Amino acid sequence: QVQLVESGGGLVQPGGSLRLSCAASGSIFSIISLGWYRQAPGNERELVAIITGGGATNYADSVKGRFTISRDSAKNTAYLEMNSLKPEDTAVYYCHAVLSIGSLVPVDSWGQGTQVTVSS
Repeated sequence: QVQLVESGGGLVQPGGSLRLSCAASGSIFSIISLGWYRQAPGNERELVAIITGGGATNYADSVKGRFTISRDSAKNTAYLEMNSLKPEDTAVYYCHAVLSIGSLVPVDSWGQGTQVTVSS
């Protein structure tokens, strides 16, 4: 089993910045991709950004130019730099990983989420 733990959420003013972290631990594994999702009250969970093991990235249109996803392979940690935050960015943010454990078929894992609130 692999566990994902998010950190870095909190309260920030509009126009401010936050950096979220997602640390993976547990079984020996290889990361195929890492992603960030978010879910606001009354809405479904949506993709924010993903990064593959090869470094390719993809972003939701609503965050392009403001958010940046990155990873530190040595630390098995993913990051989401969020700039120019807007009230509509308020949500619980979840990290997600697609993993290869040994020679098994790839599996996925979700973190517990971290709250981001953008308000004056």
